[in-house]
Amino acid sequence: MTRCRERRAHQERGSAVVDYVLVIVVLVPLVLGIMQLGLVLHVRNTLTAAASDGARAGAPLGASSGEAVARTRRMISGSLSERFARSVTASQTSVDGDPALVVRVRAEVPALGVLGPSVSLDVRGRALLQEEP
Repeated sequence: MTRCRERRAHQERGSAVVDYVLVIVVLVPLVLGIMQLGLVLHVRNTLTAAASDGARAGAPLGASSGEAVARTRRMISGSLSERFARSVTASQTSVDGDPALVVRVRAEVPALGVLGPSVSLDVRGRALLQEEP
């Protein structure tokens, strides 16, 4: 009986290294992919929040769409990076017949690491414009 165990132990020698390599080959890309997905979602949510806040800043009576764009750029630059604040526009529209301000942010986020292909994000924030009574 002990001879069988010795033979088995001798035959399985080095199999831990193979197991380790096979697990790492699957596990590392999976973890990195989850982290990258989290980064893209974080950037998208931050851009959406900045666009919404910028629209609210440009909505009060006497405020301009330029103030909305400046506020949005300031928020994006402060929380992410200035490269995400390059394409910020504001325009007036109507929502159910009421005047509204729409702030639109377009940005490119790397999908596969820093050097990989990019994902285009196009987010909007809206706010009803305050009118004189």
